[in-house]
Amino acid sequence: MSVSDEPYALQNKNERECRLKRLGDPHIAPLTEFVLSIRQAHRIRERIPYFDPCDGGAQAKALFLLESPGPKAVASGFISRNNPDPTAKNMCELLGKTGIHRSDTVLWNVVPWYVGTGAKLSGLRPVDLEKGSRYLIELLQLLPHLQCVVLVGKRAQWAKGLIPSHRVFETFHPSNRVHNRWPEKWRAIEATFQEVAALLSSSRQHSA
Repeated sequence: MSVSDEPYALQNKNERECRLKRLGDPHIAPLTEFVLSIRQAHRIRERIPYFDPCDGGAQAKALFLLESPGPKAVASGFISRNNPDPTAKNMCELLGKTGIHRSDTVLWNVVPWYVGTGAKLSGLRPVDLEKGSRYLIELLQLLPHLQCVVLVGKRAQWAKGLIPSHRVFETFHPSNRVHNRWPEKWRAIEATFQEVAALLSSSRQHSA
């Protein structure tokens, strides 16, 4: 595993700066423009992090849709498995364990902006979900190779009805709380990720 693939890699300033320089790379540029358009529409900047250029970007085959950015994502500037927080670490390890290629993935949130004050994340309200999910339809149009969408967490699953043309998986949120208190839910998350890995592997074999 390279340094950029390790959990918590984005706590390193040099790593963050390196990824900022890659936001114009061909695979990620359309998604960078997408983020900038949302920022302009809502007149907010830092609260809407970028897509991670280390992921598949517009070439991704699997969209992992979570709930909303946390304070660490706002601080790093990216929605990423490498953010210095436990949920990102769990995502990083789950994706690695189940053999899902990073280039096949893109991570995003049903509500693209940070909902909270300071370092305290607020609960998502129906109005947040309604406003945020409007951008999901636009995002799906920017992912022409997409084969599936993984709705990670109860709030993300609110958007299921907006995803008519792709296979949809649903699973629990990979927080430390779920990991420590509900082993059966954690096993369910792993099983879902394994299903996604199998789907992507099968597609890769057919296209070879």
